[in-house]
Amino acid sequence: MGEEASGARSAEQAGRPLPPEGDWLGTPFLRFERQGSLAVCTVDRPQARNALTAAMYFGIRYAVDRVNHDPELAGLLITGTGDVFIPGGDLGHNAADDWGGPMLFGMDNTPFDAIRHSRKPVVSAVNGIAQGGGLLIAMMSDVAVASDRATFRAPEVYRGIADTGYARYLPAQIGPARAKDMLYTGRVVTATEALDWGLVARVVPHEQVRDVALEALRACCRGAPRARADVKRVIAAHYGTYDRMTMDRSVFGSEAREGWLAFSQRRNPDWVPEDIRTPGRL
Repeated sequence: MGEEASGARSAEQAGRPLPPEGDWLGTPFLRFERQGSLAVCTVDRPQARNALTAAMYFGIRYAVDRVNHDPELAGLLITGTGDVFIPGGDLGHNAADDWGGPMLFGMDNTPFDAIRHSRKPVVSAVNGIAQGGGLLIAMMSDVAVASDRATFRAPEVYRGIADTGYARYLPAQIGPARAKDMLYTGRVVTATEALDWGLVARVVPHEQVRDVALEALRACCRGAPRARADVKRVIAAHYGTYDRMTMDRSVFGSEAREGWLAFSQRRNPDWVPEDIRTPGRL
């Protein structure tokens, strides 16, 4: 990490959150580390189980752009800490790393399209829980290597959100029947199922996930850059486009507000019929 990044981090820790600059990703909850020609972005917010703030969402996108524009870097690894990869977005407010930048649901500021269209390889080492935005980051990666302890979930409809990205990408990746099962029921998918379904490319013992993912990234980076990017462009087109206007309307609508309140109050949303409500949040 360069001197400018260290200075920005020191300023943030002194109580002045700062936007991304250099290798500083704009939040103390993300680390950007160089390992030769490779970069590693680590999500490290254990106090909130690695839930992404708005600044963290933007920081991961910035990391992708940072790698793409740095001639000394060939690829990016994204991973988490402990037994959590990324559980999605933090539904709270007043995050400590808020530097006044992107909103949580500002889709231009999320990393999904950046990863999907990155000219340089992006590999995910899915070390544990991956749901919401975390699952989408893994799916959009060029290779996703998962721990045998990892689990996967897409709970957006339980939060009142019509995630039209998932509605487009999941059927393209795992087929309509399994996509509907995940999206409508919010079920948890095991690592074994995720491999069988094609959510991830590889499942390895937990202790090996980072090393195997790094080797996969090295292998990707050995390919001819222009040829690899042309092949990726064709594969990426397989996902199609999602309905951005509908999603924007949904995330700022009444159901999403109720979904956030129910989640924060650890209860079922009020749209759930009383006779089938469950204890706690969905």
